[in-house]
Amino acid sequence: MRNIADDRVHLTREHAVELLRQMTRVRRFEEKCAELYTQEKIRGFLHLYIGEEANAVGVISTLTGDEAIVATYREHGHALVRGLPMNEVMAEMFGKAVGSSRGRGGSMHIFSAHHRFFGGNAIVAGGLPLAVGLALADKMLGIERATCCFFGEGAAAEGEFHESLNLAALWHLPVLFVCENNFYAMGTALARSQSNPSISARAAVYGIASEAVDGMNVVDVEAAARRAVHAVRRGEGPRFIETKTYRFRAHSMFDPDLYREKAEIETWKKRDPMVLFADWALSAALLNLDDREAIEADVAQEIEAAVAFAEAADFEPVEDLMKDVVSPPSEYIR
Repeated sequence: MRNIADDRVHLTREHAVELLRQMTRVRRFEEKCAELYTQEKIRGFLHLYIGEEANAVGVISTLTGDEAIVATYREHGHALVRGLPMNEVMAEMFGKAVGSSRGRGGSMHIFSAHHRFFGGNAIVAGGLPLAVGLALADKMLGIERATCCFFGEGAAAEGEFHESLNLAALWHLPVLFVCENNFYAMGTALARSQSNPSISARAAVYGIASEAVDGMNVVDVEAAARRAVHAVRRGEGPRFIETKTYRFRAHSMFDPDLYREKAEIETWKKRDPMVLFADWALSAALLNLDDREAIEADVAQEIEAAVAFAEAADFEPVEDLMKDVVSPPSEYIR
């Protein structure tokens, strides 16, 4: 893998500030959600993205606003980087009616048609067929844009993964598959469940150009995504990126995290994507210490405002709970 300095020619000071700002927003948002979860203000399942921020930030920075994004249940970071207002995302975490999914989706189903952010999908690999459908629609309509689909390495063991890659290659669809490989499908290490741990190699089997990159390095991720997205937009068919990353927290807030050695986690934390990028950008004179302090202060204010917004918002009225709920006609009920 290339050293982070290899792509510095593509970075301006303004862009470096934005990359760090977005990673900081995601990290501090997730940390606040963990705190609110322990206070029982956020309920249900909660899957945190801490440690993986470089992937959402690096990839989404290469997409235009009208290019669709499909994500997994660990999608808060993707939603924020995509541009969904933090107020709406936090309100959704609280289950409030002003949330991005009107409080009905919660942590795992963040959605915004306006931002062309199509989930938030709780089913492992469930987003891949959706991404293929969106890309197929664009091709049939003659619209030249990419659809981006994020998923974890656990999805590569599902049938939808193989079906989706096969159809995308067969129909030459404009879709970018991004596998965020954090090496643990819930509590099972990839090496314990897969005879070939290379996810990018599986994409190559279907004739899809694929690349594995350092998912802790936002510059590497962005550079790979830029190459892939440009190829997709040029009509060169689907592309596949495997980002090798690591989640610093357990699979979910319910997970006791007994399947990993603490030393392993600490080793990966030494490659914290925020610290790695900030330290390099400082040494390259793209950032200064005042930038870091200003970003942290601005993000702290944004999160404080989002929490206040969510806490003050109302839940959906009981009388509206059946709205948009469809049931089959009585003659079909046995």
